[in-house]
Amino acid sequence: MSAAGRPAHGGAAAVAAARRNGVTTMFTLSGGHVFPLYDGAVTASPPMPIIDVRHEQTAVFAAEATARLTRRPGLAVLTAGPGVTNGISAVTTAHFNGTPVVVLAGRAPDGRWGAGSLQELDHPPLLAPVTKRAWTVHDPSRVGAAVDEAFALADARHRGPVFLDASLEALFGAADPYQPAGPADPGSPGRDHPDAADITAVARLLAAARRPVLVLGSDVWLDGAEHAARAAAERLALPVIANGQGRGILPPGHPLLVTRARSAAFGEADLVIVAGTPLDFRLGYGRFGGRDAAPAQVVHLADAADQLASHCALAGSAAGDLATIFTAIASEAAAGDWTGDWLPRLQDVCARQLAADTALLQSDARPIHPLRVYGELAGLLQPDAVVIGDGGDFVSYAGKYVEPQQPGGWLDPGPYGCLGTGLGYAIGARLARPAAQVVLLLGDGAAGFSLMDADTLVRHGLPVVMICGNNGIWGLEKHPMRALYGYDVAADLQPDCRYDQVVTALGGGGELVTDPADLGPALRRAFDSGQPYLVNVSTDPQDAYPRSTTGV
Repeated sequence: MSAAGRPAHGGAAAVAAARRNGVTTMFTLSGGHVFPLYDGAVTASPPMPIIDVRHEQTAVFAAEATARLTRRPGLAVLTAGPGVTNGISAVTTAHFNGTPVVVLAGRAPDGRWGAGSLQELDHPPLLAPVTKRAWTVHDPSRVGAAVDEAFALADARHRGPVFLDASLEALFGAADPYQPAGPADPGSPGRDHPDAADITAVARLLAAARRPVLVLGSDVWLDGAEHAARAAAERLALPVIANGQGRGILPPGHPLLVTRARSAAFGEADLVIVAGTPLDFRLGYGRFGGRDAAPAQVVHLADAADQLASHCALAGSAAGDLATIFTAIASEAAAGDWTGDWLPRLQDVCARQLAADTALLQSDARPIHPLRVYGELAGLLQPDAVVIGDGGDFVSYAGKYVEPQQPGGWLDPGPYGCLGTGLGYAIGARLARPAAQVVLLLGDGAAGFSLMDADTLVRHGLPVVMICGNNGIWGLEKHPMRALYGYDVAADLQPDCRYDQVVTALGGGGELVTDPADLGPALRRAFDSGQPYLVNVSTDPQDAYPRSTTGV
């Protein structure tokens, strides 16, 4: 029986299974096909909080942010048909980010399948390419076991999203109490040990290297290997470049952190060890060195063998528990003579880059240069702040100039490059880190995808500081198209559009900033407001982020 005295149904069994697997919040947008999941959450003891949003992709993005920050699977619940299809871009983002998310969905009734029921759609074939598994449960007595299976699969290496839908009969039908075979342990996924010969091969490559670089990516954080990675880097005195959620593993100012010397490091290295991230467009597809030297040898370290690069030649590789891999390499290898010349050279490049940035970080130019935003923001961020990026050029600057002080303090869309993650990530971050600052950096283009979910922040009492870099254009498209064709189309937005007034109309706070002298006070008001607050900054449309790749 349920807590309300009614016979237990499949929805209650699903909620109970989610709670067994560490879920504390359900993210959703209301839909009749999933009413039993809501009933199961409301009548559970204690009840499971439900955060209802304004677009289904926001629900999945919020679940993904929760998973990326807590390192436990997140839960999104989507109603049938368009509820599911609206969430597919967010599921795909989780797929490319290797984020453990379980998406539970409603489904038209089996008893009328093929007759044209409302929102009748066979979802799993659509989700199969971007999930670890996508399937349907038809029997209410099987719902609990299927949800347990979904969470276990999502949290196993290599992590990723799992999709499970349930027919109307399965969710609404009476379900016998389900007893799992053993207690769920969502915090302890299986530890996969790397091959000892692979570790030895990496150690030998380090012994022969003169200009090595270590790249730390998001899976280092997601796999709980951040302490082992830092210890290995420090023991071997390896120059480190941080990528994605690998940012913050070495704090700003650490003598080994040479992210600002990225171009010199990648161009001149003779050995690049990439850990916990794909060798994709962000890393030159695995091609390093070649600047006045031979191409670099490349080592790839991944949490699962199927994540190791196959499109480029590798000098070495190792797969498995990343903490074990780092500890093993550190114990078998030794620091080389790169500490005498190579590391100091990269440190000098970093220092010169930082000095060169000072003028723009303090720029009084009007329209406001984007770097002035980050110059003002840097002095306001607390050590545990979570900074979220959702946008093109404006957020590219953030990736370069906002250095998290702790691991787990950065979220961006990742390699899929899906705009619209911002409000969902902000919702998830505020719940996952209730005492921390949560700062959402939005391009004005990205704001158009999800800003309506400022309403969700207001309704659920979730204060977030939002900063919109408003240059009135699609910067990632306008400048390249003009370079190619001498003109551009479909690349203009409203200059100084009042995105701040959208947030104030929805019950939050906000203001437009056009004078750089007003920027610092506006940001302080946002942090002090205790509500969702958008600082809408009029930035220079002529400025283009100096990128070296377009990702194609």
